Amino acid sequence: MSYQELLDQAQHASQIGDWALLSQCLQQLLLGEETPTARCSRFTDSQTASLLDLVFQVLRFGSFPERWEIVKLFPTFGMDADDSQFPKVIAPLIDLLQDEDADPDAQWFAVRALGEFNHSQVIIALIEVLKTSDNEELKEMAVTALAQIGKPTIPVLVELLSDDSTRLFAVQTLGHIRHSETIPVLLSVVNDADAQVRAIAVESLGSFHSPQITNALVQALSDRATPVRRAAVSALGFCTPDDMGDIDVVAHLHPLLRDLNIEVCCQSAIALSRIGTVEAIEALSDVLRSPHTPERLSIEITRALVWTNQPEALNQIHQALSGLALRDGVRLEMVTALGRLDDAVLKGLATQILLDVLNQDSSFAKSATVRQAIALSLGQLGDQCAINPLIHLLADPDVGVRLHVISALKMLDPTVAHQALADLSKTELPAELREGVAIALQEWNINSA
Repeated sequence: MSYQELLDQAQHASQIGDWALLSQCLQQLLLGEETPTARCSRFTDSQTASLLDLVFQVLRFGSFPERWEIVKLFPTFGMDADDSQFPKVIAPLIDLLQDEDADPDAQWFAVRALGEFNHSQVIIALIEVLKTSDNEELKEMAVTALAQIGKPTIPVLVELLSDDSTRLFAVQTLGHIRHSETIPVLLSVVNDADAQVRAIAVESLGSFHSPQITNALVQALSDRATPVRRAAVSALGFCTPDDMGDIDVVAHLHPLLRDLNIEVCCQSAIALSRIGTVEAIEALSDVLRSPHTPERLSIEITRALVWTNQPEALNQIHQALSGLALRDGVRLEMVTALGRLDDAVLKGLATQILLDVLNQDSSFAKSATVRQAIALSLGQLGDQCAINPLIHLLADPDVGVRLHVISALKMLDPTVAHQALADLSKTELPAELREGVAIALQEWNINSA
């Protein structure tokens, strides 16, 4: 179909109000591998104006999916301030924002479209939305659009910080920009009276790295507002040794494992796992050993210790499984988490820990659920030294345990495990084990057939 035929079809779709067809025609006309200049050169000024009018019709009257697609077409009419078509694109979009009778959804998409253009008129219009609109969703999109424009918006946003009605949105926008020039501005509001402003500033500063920022984050750990402390804890987890300077970040995070808010406690565990030093592991283990630590936090600390990928952390897990009066839910998480290790050396250590638990004479080790979890984790770890202990676990009276063992043996090495089972079946065995081996071989043969 020629461009003229497509344009005629688009005009017809407009006349009958078929916005889906109109959107489809416009996309075929305006999207492609060519540059915007090359595409627009196909049309006369009159045709270009007509196309822009048709695009706005879909924006004003189309459904959400049609608007979602049509908004992608605005940049094709001009991408920079030197393009003579540029004012013709942004002026109607701004007019739509200022139209009190316009559909709020259409205005939302207009804001989204404006975010594609780096132009002073656009910045002014979007700032005006932040100042005057009562539509929270529209304001949120304006924040996103301004952030997309980026660095040029910073000076204007700084001015908005002095106004209580716009400070929050200004900080949100600055936080989304992620440019180093926002650092001094964000640091200037980390002690703002509004806790939400403080939290956003602290969270945003976590995207940058310097001892000055680390110091500000450490100070925020004592903030009275939970969201601020949580944001500071999360950000500190990404600090590098160069960022820390002389600051002992672990020493500052350690008390937050006992914060009054459980979310802050859990976030502190995650942060310490990212730091992963011996001191961080000891801080996590210290709280894990406390009988007053809530189960949820103990589980989070367990995961954090395993995530450090350090032998010392696994030793702490082993000691906890052997000697601490932990809740069964925490112990089960330890067994499960060990099976997720990727490091080859740690896999061997984890396998030995699990085999040790399997041999313990405790109510925990005798639980069918636990033995199933151990079998699964041993299979995931892939250490063939677990084959024989797993085969002997086939004597377990629980059917679920036997099935988990068979699955684990296949994960470890199907050929070696099957041969070991076949050889064992030819020897004298206790009745329970003989039955378990027979079931395993039968299951193996059925699945192999």
